[in-house]
Amino acid sequence: MILSFHPIIVADKNIICAGRDPGNAELDAIKQANAVILPQGCRQTLFDMAAAHCLNVFPDYHAKFKFPDKIGQADLFAHFALPCPRTETFSSIDDLFHKTGFPDHALNFDTPFVFKFNWGGEGDTVTRIDSLSDFDKVLEKTASCERTGQYGFLIQEFIKTDNRSLRVVVIGQKRISYWRTQPDPNQFGTALSKGAKIDQDSNQALQDSGIKWVDQLCKKTGINLAGIDLIFPETSGTANPLFLEINYFFGRTGIGGSEQFYALLEEAVRIWLKNVEF
Repeated sequence: MILSFHPIIVADKNIICAGRDPGNAELDAIKQANAVILPQGCRQTLFDMAAAHCLNVFPDYHAKFKFPDKIGQADLFAHFALPCPRTETFSSIDDLFHKTGFPDHALNFDTPFVFKFNWGGEGDTVTRIDSLSDFDKVLEKTASCERTGQYGFLIQEFIKTDNRSLRVVVIGQKRISYWRTQPDPNQFGTALSKGAKIDQDSNQALQDSGIKWVDQLCKKTGINLAGIDLIFPETSGTANPLFLEINYFFGRTGIGGSEQFYALLEEAVRIWLKNVEF
C-alpha cells in the first residue's frame, strides 16, 4: 500500500496532515504502508514517524531535520567537507561577545562581510556589512529579534561573484540548473524578489560543475527534493563552486512554474517507487 500525505500526489491511501502533528490514525496508516510520500511542508514529527515505521519515505528529510536552518546547514557543509564561504555561527549576541571578544576586539572578518539570520528566505534576512556602523545596526535588529525569541545568526566571508548565483533544483533524480543574475550593481543578493533575472543558458560548463557538486551533496546526505544555491568566485573560470544554502521550499519560476513543478514531482515519485524494495 502506498500512502500519500501530499495534497497533489494521489496514492492508495491519502491523508492530509497539514498544520498539525500526526496522531494514532497516521501512525496506523504508516505502519501498514510499503511507501510513504510526504509534503514539502511536513513537520519533523511526521517525518520522524514515517522514517521510524516505514523503510521507504519520499522526500528524504534526514538532513533537513538533523541540520536545521542556516546554522545547521553551515554545520552540514563542514561535516561533509563541502566547500563553502568561511563561516562562523553564533547562537546569540552574548555568544558573539563570548567567542570573539567584540566590541573590545576585532571580528575575524574584514569588511565587507555577510550577516545572515538563522531563518528566512528570498534574501530577506541576509545583509552585506560594509562598515562597523552597519554591523551595529544589524546587531540592534538582532537584539530586537532575541526579545521575541528568535535566536541565531551567521557571519560569512563576502565573495565577489559577478553578481550571480547558481540554483540547482533537485527533484528526485532530476537536476535543473539556472543562474540568478543581479543587474543592479548597488543591490546585494540574487533573489528574484530583489530584482534578479533568470539565465538558463550562460556558462554551461560552470552549471555542469555545480550539478556535479550537488550530486555529491545528495549522495552524502540523501537529499532528493531541494533547491541548492551555489556561487562561483568572480573570474573563477572553471573553479569549483561554493555552497551557500539548501532550500527545502524553493521558488518555481526558474523551472517553469507550479504546474511544471508538480508534473516533475509526480514523475520523480513514479521513478522512485519503481526503484524501492517492497
